[in-house]
Amino acid sequence: MAIHRFRALEEVMTRTPVKVELPSDKVSDFFGRHVFGQDAMRKYLSEEGFGSVMNAINSGTKIDRKMAEQVANGMKAWAMSMGATHYTHWFQPLTGTTAEKHDAFFTPYDNGRAMETFGGGQLVQQEPDASSFPSGGIRNTFEARGYTAWDPTSPAFLIGSTLCIPTIFVSYTGESLDFKTPLLKALSALDGAATEVCQYFDKNITKVTATLGWEQEYFLVDTALYNARPDLQMCGRTLFGHPPAKGQQLEDHYFGSIPERATAFMRDFEQESWLLGIPVKTRHNEVAPNQFECAPVFEECNLAVDHNQLLMDVMEKVARSHNFRVLLHEKPYSGVNGSGKHNNWSMSTNTGKNLLSPGKTPKTNLQFLTFFINTIKAVHDNADLLRASIASASNDHRLGANEAPPAIVSIFIGSQLTEILEDLEKRVKSGKMTPDEKTALKLDIGKIPDILLDNTDRNRTSPFAFTGNKFEFRAVGSSANCAGAMTVLNAIMADQLLIFKKDVDKLMESGVEKDEALFQVLVDYIKKSKRILFEGNGYSDEWKNEAKKRGLNNFNTTPAALDAYVKKEALALFERLHIMTHREQEARHAIYLENYTKKIQIESRVMADLAMNQIIPTAIKYQKILVDNVSGLKNILDTKDYTKVAGPQLEIIMEISSHVGTIKDHVDTMIEERKAANVIEDHKKQAVAYCEKVKAHFDEIRYHVDKLELVIDDENWPLPKYRELLFTK
Repeated sequence: MAIHRFRALEEVMTRTPVKVELPSDKVSDFFGRHVFGQDAMRKYLSEEGFGSVMNAINSGTKIDRKMAEQVANGMKAWAMSMGATHYTHWFQPLTGTTAEKHDAFFTPYDNGRAMETFGGGQLVQQEPDASSFPSGGIRNTFEARGYTAWDPTSPAFLIGSTLCIPTIFVSYTGESLDFKTPLLKALSALDGAATEVCQYFDKNITKVTATLGWEQEYFLVDTALYNARPDLQMCGRTLFGHPPAKGQQLEDHYFGSIPERATAFMRDFEQESWLLGIPVKTRHNEVAPNQFECAPVFEECNLAVDHNQLLMDVMEKVARSHNFRVLLHEKPYSGVNGSGKHNNWSMSTNTGKNLLSPGKTPKTNLQFLTFFINTIKAVHDNADLLRASIASASNDHRLGANEAPPAIVSIFIGSQLTEILEDLEKRVKSGKMTPDEKTALKLDIGKIPDILLDNTDRNRTSPFAFTGNKFEFRAVGSSANCAGAMTVLNAIMADQLLIFKKDVDKLMESGVEKDEALFQVLVDYIKKSKRILFEGNGYSDEWKNEAKKRGLNNFNTTPAALDAYVKKEALALFERLHIMTHREQEARHAIYLENYTKKIQIESRVMADLAMNQIIPTAIKYQKILVDNVSGLKNILDTKDYTKVAGPQLEIIMEISSHVGTIKDHVDTMIEERKAANVIEDHKKQAVAYCEKVKAHFDEIRYHVDKLELVIDDENWPLPKYRELLFTK
C-alpha cells in the first residue's frame, strides 16, 4: 500500500505547474466581462427594460411579464455573443452547495430544424426536480415538484458555455428550500427597520443595505497525495495522522512568501473570479503550512453570499488544473490551525454612510452609537441563535482551538469603546438631563473619531469582534454558506431595531426630547447587555467559568447548539419578521441534525475501514517482520546476548499488539453503537447518539493509530503523512 505514497511524491517532484495567460495586464479591462451587469444590460436592453431591472434591484419592485420577456431576449443575446449554448437556474439548496440543471437554448421545430429560444417564462421561473434535496419533512420523496424563481438583485453570469441565473428555490406549496430565500427576506426586514431608525438622524436616508466582506481560508494539497488518503476524499479531513516534528510552531508560513505553484493557482482562480465580477483583492499565506486566505472588497450581502459560493466552485475547478485539491473543511489537519470564513458585516445607507463608522459630529456619532449598541443588544439577546447559525460537524473540530474563537458567544469591542460606553452610562442618569449635561455629553460624543483612530486591535479568540467600522463574525466555518449566519444576524438586528424604535417613540410620546430619549434607551441597553462583552482570552478556563457565572451558554457540540433554532423565541422572531414560518424553521432544524448525523456516520465508516483494512494489516505485517527477526536472533545467539539484543524488538512487538487490540476493540464497539443509532427515528436523539456514542470512539482510535505510525517502518505505512501533506510545494 505504501507504494502509492512514494509514487505520489515522485509525481509532485516532476510536475510542471499549469500556466494560464491573463487576457490583459489590467484587471479593469476584463473585470465582470462574464457578468450580465449594468454595462451589458445598457447595451442589450431598452432604456425601459434597463430601468425595470434597476428598479427591482434598488427598490424591490416586480418586473412584469412583458419586461421579463425583453430582459430574457437581451440576456440570451448577450450570453450567445459570449459563446453560451445552455442556461441554468443556479440555486443554493440546503445541501450547503450550489445546484443547477442545464437546458440548451435551441428548440426544434418542423422539417428537422431548430432555433435558439429563451423567453421571459424561462427566465423568471423553472421547475426542477425537488424530491432529492433536503426538505426536513416539507416534501415527500414522491412529491418532486419545486420551483426556482429569478433573483434580479444578483446578476446572471457565464460559466463556460452556460448562462447561470441566480434564483431562489421553493417547494410546490411555497416553503423555502434554500439559503437565499430567507436571506433576502432578512435583508428586506433589516432595510425597513434600519431606515426608520435612520430617520431620527437624517431624513435623506431612504434605504439601508447590509454589507458583507468574507475572508475565505483554505488548504491546498497535491492531488496525488489527496487520492492516496481515503479520509480526505470522503470526509474532507484526515481522520489519522501524527503531527510532524515541524508544524506551525515557528510561525514562518504566516504572511510568508507564497510558493510558486500556489501563486500560479491563485493567479488563475483570481482571473476567473474577476471575469465573474467577484472582487477578490487580497491573498496571503495563513498560519498553518499549506494554508492560505483570499478576501474581496465589501459588497451588498446577498451578492457577497452568491460570490462566495461561486468562488468556492471556481477554486475547486481551477485547483484540479494545477494538480491541487482545495480543502475547505474547517479542520483538515489535527494540531494546526483550522479554517474559517470571517464574515465582516456592516450597514450602509443610500447616502453613502457606513452606519458602523463614527462621523465627525455629535449627530453622526450618536447615529453610530445607536447602531453599534443595538448590534450588541441583538447579539446579547440572541446569542444562542447566532451560535446555532454556525453549527456543523466540521466546525465543531475548529471552534476553540488554534486561534479559532470558542463556542461561547461573546463580543469584543476594545478598551476605547468600552470606556465610551461606561462613560455614557455614567453620564445619562435616570430622569431628564440638565442642559449642561446634554452639552457635555454631545461634546464627548463628538470626539469619538479621534478616540477610535488607532482602535485597530483584534482579539482572535472572540467570535464576534468590532474592528473599526464593522463587526467581524469570526466563528463562521470555512465550508459554510455565509447565508446561514447572515440570515440570522440580519434578522436579529432588524428585530432589535424595531424594538429600539418602539422604546424611543414611547419615551418621546411621554414628552422626553428626542436626543435624551435616544440616550436613555441606549444606556438601558448597555446595562442589559454587559455580560456579552469580553476583552480577554476566550480559550482560557477562567473565561469558561466566568461565562457560566454570567449565564452565557457553551454549546460545544452541534446537536446541542441547533436547539436554538426551534426555541419559541426564535420561532416567533422569524415569524413576525415574515422570514420563515414555524414549519420552515423546524424543517431546517431537522435537516441540519440529519446532515450532522450523516457526516459523523461517514467518518465512522471511513475510520473503521481504514483501521481494519489498512492500519491493522500493515501493523501485523510489520510485527511479523520483527517476530521473524527475533526468532532468527534466538537461533544464533546465546540466552544472555539474545535477551540483551532482542529486548527492544520484543517491546515493539508487544506495543504493536497493544495498539492493535485497542483499535479493534474500539472499532467493534463503535460499529455496534452506530448500528444502534441508525435505528433511532427521532432526528435529535439520533444526532445525540452519534455525537455521544459513536464519535466518542474517534479520539481513542486515532490516538492508537497515530502511535502505530511512529513505530511502523515508514516504507510500509499505507497513508501519506502530515510532513508530506503539509509541506509539499
